[in-house]
Amino acid sequence: MKIALLGYGRMGKTIEEIATSRGHEVVVKVSDDIDNHELNGDNVDVAIDFSVPTAAFKNISTCFRKNIPVVSGTTGWLDDYEKAKKICSEENSAFIYASNFSLGVNIFFELNQKLADMMKSLDDYSVEIEEIHHTKKLDAPSGTAITLAEQIVDGNPRLNGWQLDDADKDEIPVYARREEDVPGTHTVKYDSEIDSIEIKHTAKSRQGFALGAVVAAEFLKDKTGIYTMQDVLSDIFKK
Repeated sequence: MKIALLGYGRMGKTIEEIATSRGHEVVVKVSDDIDNHELNGDNVDVAIDFSVPTAAFKNISTCFRKNIPVVSGTTGWLDDYEKAKKICSEENSAFIYASNFSLGVNIFFELNQKLADMMKSLDDYSVEIEEIHHTKKLDAPSGTAITLAEQIVDGNPRLNGWQLDDADKDEIPVYARREEDVPGTHTVKYDSEIDSIEIKHTAKSRQGFALGAVVAAEFLKDKTGIYTMQDVLSDIFKK
């Protein structure tokens, strides 16, 4: 598989290592404007986007128009997500966006959704989320924490959203901490006067995020349509 990397920072370099180890070839590395590169569906099978919020939408939509499917893990650009999906459909391309590509995190998402469904009728429990990341992470809370919060809010009539730090009674407080050399830790905690219930995912390195992105690209190759990591997991578990 021939891959274009959109964003060649620490994550891009780790993705390159993983992709190469799995027999793929990184043919384009974009750290600047994508328009400066000659790429199209004839010389690139899939683009993997871990760029920056200000560049993500342009990079993604340009790839769709060049007949290149896109796997994107860039956060902070989602105001344009629906527009990107529309362009993908119009160009008959393929797209997977995820706030976190780690296979373990996506299993964690499934557990979070199941637990949220079980807890939504138990009024005695409050819920909060904590995320810890390295000090170079610019956005807060993390996209993963937002996904966790939105999963819990969905279908729970007692909750009206989430807030960073200070939250009203009908909102989930999300606490973001920044520490040196922490790839990512997410904890969901339900607390009552009687007991507490926690689920937690701890990333040990960037390898898990990079592997998940490459696996998603393998899944997306030669497809059209808009997919999620749940589709990728389903494909893995049926094998």
